[in-house]
Amino acid sequence: MASKDSKPNLTHAQVSELVRRLYGLTDSEIRPLPSYDDQNFYVCVSEGGEYVLKVMNSGDSQNPTLLELQTHAMNFLHKRGLPAQTAIPTKTGQLMSLEEIDCGCGLQKYLVRLLTYLPGTTVAKIPPSPHILYQVGKMAATMDKAFQEMEHPNLSVLQRENFIWSLSNIPLLEQYLPVMDGEPMQEVVSKVIAQYKAQVVPKMSAFRKCINHGDFNDHNILATPDGPSQYKISGILDFGDMSRGYYVFDLAIAIMYMMIENPSPVEVGGHVLAGYESVVALNAAERECLFLLVLCRFSQSLVLARYSVKQQPENEEYLMITSRTGIRHLQRLWEMGQEQVERTWFESAKTYQQQQP
Repeated sequence: MASKDSKPNLTHAQVSELVRRLYGLTDSEIRPLPSYDDQNFYVCVSEGGEYVLKVMNSGDSQNPTLLELQTHAMNFLHKRGLPAQTAIPTKTGQLMSLEEIDCGCGLQKYLVRLLTYLPGTTVAKIPPSPHILYQVGKMAATMDKAFQEMEHPNLSVLQRENFIWSLSNIPLLEQYLPVMDGEPMQEVVSKVIAQYKAQVVPKMSAFRKCINHGDFNDHNILATPDGPSQYKISGILDFGDMSRGYYVFDLAIAIMYMMIENPSPVEVGGHVLAGYESVVALNAAERECLFLLVLCRFSQSLVLARYSVKQQPENEEYLMITSRTGIRHLQRLWEMGQEQVERTWFESAKTYQQQQP
């Protein structure tokens, strides 16, 4: 996660200068876009075209190999027909540029990329439906499966052994628990971590490995209208949390985030699971751990959002988007228990399979 002073804070004038100097383009409109650790801008240019200027935080900017690999992954998916952004080369042919910029705390170095702008509305803002939930699950599995064919000399950097957002590293959350100041959900999160150690860790050797997007959430998926009442996925955003993991991780992450804005959150899992399994069917160990992994992602979101607000109090509204609703969902799932929730998810997913010819 970005530290308090590592998140960039460029002015519109600084963005305009970067776009002109690095890409030879003249902006006609610049507006900020939401971001957790970095800084994103929508840029419309006089020459014609829409882009997103992404300025990485100074911490992640020290790892250009990882960022180059993330950019490669986006291009890889795009070439295979998936709706991912691609990077625009600078005037000197580079896909990213390390820039020394003063954002008010002295000169710091930030990696800058200009990405294609994808049409659509975030899934968080469209009417929820079983159809779009199924499509989200299907897209997550399609992406995970495609990544199995991706080649790159530096794939090893995706191991990210101490990456706090990886579902492989749930025990690392314990060091952040004091930020919850003893609130009631702290005990639930502690119990989730304990169950992860006791029930998930012993089964992980049976999980199938893959490269995870790692943050397939309702604000990182775009959709456009598809007919009078349906939507189709038109964009996959933000590959900053990519890491080596397991198929079931991206599924659990997708289920968790699709629950956030849904009026029937418990039912969400079945639709997303059905979409995922239309491409990649889970094995027994993965199915047995899915519920707990969803709880783990809720726990990560809750605890790390609290921590980030202490680091960036001025960004509290965005940082707490998921956490405020997520805390209620986590509590409800915990109270219902694994058996009841799994029955809802698996029976719902089974109805899709029965409808297949």
